[in-house]
Amino acid sequence: MNTPLEILKTHWNYNQFRAPQEEIINAIIRSEDCIVLLPTGGGKSICYQVPALLLEGVCIVISPLIALIKDQVNSLLEKNIKAIALTSQLNQEEIIIAFDNLQFGGFKFLYLSPEKLQSKFIQDKIRQLKVSLIAIDEAHCISEWGHDFRPSYLKLPVLKELQPNANIVALTATATERVIVDIRENLKIEDATLFKKSFQRNNLTYQVIFTENFYGKLIQILQKINDSVIIYTNNRKQTKEVNHFLNKNNFKSTFYHGGLSINDKNEAYNYWITDEKPIMVATNAFGMGIDKSNVRAVIHLNIPNSLENYIQEAGRAGRDGKESFSLILINEATIYDTQERFKTTTPSLKFIKKVYSNLNQFYKVTLGEQPLELFNFSLQEFCAIYKLNILKTYNCIKILERENIILLDENYTKKSVLKFIVSNRNLFNYLENNPSKNNLIKLILRSYGGIFEHFTIIDEHKLSKKIGIEKSEVISTLKNLNDLGIVNYTFENSNSKLSFLVIREDDYTINSISKNVETQHQLKYEKLMATISFIRNKTACRNIQLLSYFNEYITENCGKCDVCKSKNKSSESTPQILNQILMLLAEQHLSSQELSVLLKYNEKQLLNSIKILLEKNKIAITSQNKFKLRL
Repeated sequence: MNTPLEILKTHWNYNQFRAPQEEIINAIIRSEDCIVLLPTGGGKSICYQVPALLLEGVCIVISPLIALIKDQVNSLLEKNIKAIALTSQLNQEEIIIAFDNLQFGGFKFLYLSPEKLQSKFIQDKIRQLKVSLIAIDEAHCISEWGHDFRPSYLKLPVLKELQPNANIVALTATATERVIVDIRENLKIEDATLFKKSFQRNNLTYQVIFTENFYGKLIQILQKINDSVIIYTNNRKQTKEVNHFLNKNNFKSTFYHGGLSINDKNEAYNYWITDEKPIMVATNAFGMGIDKSNVRAVIHLNIPNSLENYIQEAGRAGRDGKESFSLILINEATIYDTQERFKTTTPSLKFIKKVYSNLNQFYKVTLGEQPLELFNFSLQEFCAIYKLNILKTYNCIKILERENIILLDENYTKKSVLKFIVSNRNLFNYLENNPSKNNLIKLILRSYGGIFEHFTIIDEHKLSKKIGIEKSEVISTLKNLNDLGIVNYTFENSNSKLSFLVIREDDYTINSISKNVETQHQLKYEKLMATISFIRNKTACRNIQLLSYFNEYITENCGKCDVCKSKNKSSESTPQILNQILMLLAEQHLSSQELSVLLKYNEKQLLNSIKILLEKNKIAITSQNKFKLRL
């Protein structure tokens, strides 16, 4: 295998490259530094993986998320390509073995986080390797103007000091001109060749639909789609609610969020990827590594945090090149709630200081001390002890993590999971004979939906607080029910692991990051408002709006988005719409929703036309809230 195309055919089973993959690969082989800006689904990974297999030595890949690292490594291993990931789960002995494999075992890829790179021990080990290429994934994280800025990325130039002969390829799906400038400067690759593919997707139509009836509109849309769909929601609870509603209305759907067990995540994904359940209802946790060609629509029931996030999520539709849709279902109440939620869940510096102080107090860390061990950490328990808002505290902890003050490994252990394995009847027979278990079991049934159908992550601490007993008693009772064959219960002592990365210095620690924190708060708010502005803008073509945000300027309207269609339909004569409504009502009584399905006009036009006909006494409303002709 001497050519990039041979590598591609052998390991990926593709017969040709997508533009501009081959051009990028050839530049890397020529030892050029590169900046690669390709939209979601553009095949960024292949751009560095293929040349790495041709070059002599190891390719170091920096990625910000442990889950993404694991996904990439598993994907390579499935292709019989040797790859290693350095995560916080590995002890020093395991790390030494990993580097021995990299030196002598024919391994081609080393994946690690920017935080892991800060270890002097790991730096020394990297210095001993023969490195062919350094790939920086999600390179926008190095810019404070990027949508996911991470200060740890600013320390990545150390790789060039450790491996001065290795060239760098920086990859991202979303970067403005300002971010690209920062990538060049911060990575010290000012002369890097820029490869940029247009965000223009001719087969993808953007629609923003204002409605007060989300579920009704959702049914109308899904009835017209025969292929796969992704529906994004605000939170975990909403994924379950929407999924339940769709199942009730005979749609084959499943749901996915970060709180599900590994087994349930895999089950949901397999249902969807095989089209057994072609509709996926999910939070934005569903995204990494998702590459399904027949996704015909991506529907947002939420407001994406930024246009960068939106274009990534929307871009999961239509990867087979067929006509596809990105739809946002929205109303002013949702916009208002989103803005208010941002304000109430964004932690102030005062609150960050309080949480940091509470963490040190919780783990008995003294001033001037930096403990080396990993601590068990339960967010729910921590917040209960110090009477803190969970979401606001979680956001605060993620800020402390972003600023390299603490490290929270949420993937360290599995979470406690529970599933009832007896029928409803047998369960209630058991409760009649064991009334002492009644309160706990009924609380569990009220708190966790679907617990008879699949394994559900549970929080023993939260249950103990609600029922007014010790956590140990809850655990003991559930273990007893497991032994009796009533439930299948797996107990885990901790949801995650937390470690301290700096010496405790209280106010000074937080004051040193205050400027970064305030800048990021302001930036996140500006990005949210840019998304809201995009949603509310009903005068400019959606495609033109999105492309201009990413510094692409075109003048030709797409002719397909809701703005363009509204302009086209406004040219149609009102009498034509009125006549069509009257013709339909002459045959049967119809609701506004039914009329909307039969007629392809937007909601505003249709409702205005109905209003005119009511005022002219041409039609009337029945007792079933349907419209009929007046005789």
